[in-house]
Amino acid sequence: MNLNIFQFFQPKDKIFFLLFQKAAANATATAKVLVELVNTSNPEKRRDLFREIERLEHVGDAITHETYNQLSLNFITPFDRDDIHSLVSAVDDIVDYIHGATKRMELYKVENMTPAIIKLAELILKGAEELEIAIIELRNLKNITKIKEATVRINSIENHADDIFDMAIAKLFEEEKNAVEVIKMKDVLSMLETATDKCEDAADVINSILIKNA
Repeated sequence: MNLNIFQFFQPKDKIFFLLFQKAAANATATAKVLVELVNTSNPEKRRDLFREIERLEHVGDAITHETYNQLSLNFITPFDRDDIHSLVSAVDDIVDYIHGATKRMELYKVENMTPAIIKLAELILKGAEELEIAIIELRNLKNITKIKEATVRINSIENHADDIFDMAIAKLFEEEKNAVEVIKMKDVLSMLETATDKCEDAADVINSILIKNA
């Protein structure tokens, strides 16, 4: 009888891993579009990429809402319910902040994609890729070393992003005399840097899961 109960709940349990992986893959896809966007000088292509990031942000929201829905429906979950909520929220936040940054680029008519903007975009992509590696390995927890190595790299990426952001802001205040431009660029840079913070937040949740399931 106990075996039958276990078999009944187990397929529902697996839905969370699928949702984790979908969320992580969507974050990586969004970051790839971001990198493409900040490296193109073609206004028409850039507009298309703005719209693609907007679409992916909606995809991320749908995955997040489905995860919350599954949490309310299922008694059996693979990890602590709070950790599931925190993990999918952090991954969704990565996409939200990418979208927020690009929306500001569009609204503020930012045409000069500075080296700092480009570098931060690249770091977001690296962070998202490392996060996807860690999340894929969460399914069976057989390769904990690989998960830990990915989270350490995410921490290093976030630290690097902090440095890039600080130097960019210092340079902005030193060289830009137009106060409006300072506000615009600082806002964009801040949104991009926060996206790397969210990668680290997700990595912290993963480390919490590892500790609880050791």
